[in-house]
Amino acid sequence: MSTIWYECKIKYRKTDETGGQKITTEPYLVDALSYTEAEKRINEEMAAYISEEFKITNIKVGNYAEIHPFENADRWFKSKVSLLAFDEESGKERKSNMYLLVQANDVREAFDNTLIAMKNTMGEYTIPAISESPIVDVFPYFSGDEDEAEALERFNALKASTAPTYDTSALEAEDLVAELAETNDN
Repeated sequence: MSTIWYECKIKYRKTDETGGQKITTEPYLVDALSYTEAEKRINEEMAAYISEEFKITNIKVGNYAEIHPFENADRWFKSKVSLLAFDEESGKERKSNMYLLVQANDVREAFDNTLIAMKNTMGEYTIPAISESPIVDVFPYFSGDEDEAEALERFNALKASTAPTYDTSALEAEDLVAELAETNDN
């Protein structure tokens, strides 16, 4: 079974740097099986972060094929990847687009991280667009099994890390995402 990501917008009162409060709306991404489960999960996740009252203003299916966290990154970028295939009947090249959510510090790093995420792809592809995503945080689903608990710890550590090991972290992130996808497919 493939992963379905739901983008949930949360409206709440936030204290800014000057100590004043303002109402803000922020999008988060959760892995769930249905809208109902997405609502339940985002309520549970946000209760740990927001002590005051908050409101879910919107839930929609996110258009992301894969999520790739990387160390030393604090923002999420949406990478458009066009997979190229040759149609033998018509003799034309066909493109099918997919979107990756990649963690990085800037667009250049997001491009590099997208290349790392796509390195095991057998077919040809191009990366026609990368843009900063408004997504604040990502909450993958874990069933609570011991193997998944370890994977959750590694995912969260990787997502929140600040260690300066860029190249090896990309490989670790790729291994972790592959492990999570395999576990969720079973």
